[in-house]
Amino acid sequence: MIKSDIVNEISNVAEITKVKAEIAVKVIFDAMKSSLARKERIELRGFGIFQVKPRKRGIGRNPRTGEEVKIPPGYTIRFKPGKNLLNIK
Repeated sequence: MIKSDIVNEISNVAEITKVKAEIAVKVIFDAMKSSLARKERIELRGFGIFQVKPRKRGIGRNPRTGEEVKIPPGYTIRFKPGKNLLNIK
């Protein structure tokens, strides 16, 4: 599923125009992005939790040359699925 599929689904279920559905999806994604940028946790009950976690520095390898590359410390986003999402059959 891609973003346009989400917009179409919201438009059909909520019986609103695709333009309004697209605005709604954009607002939701922008709010999630800004919240994660502030390193805040996003909990969507029944769906899952998005959380910003620190990432350790390390050493990787360039697959083409085999040369070692230093990986700087930083942050990464982790997703933990909720119970309802895990029990999909």
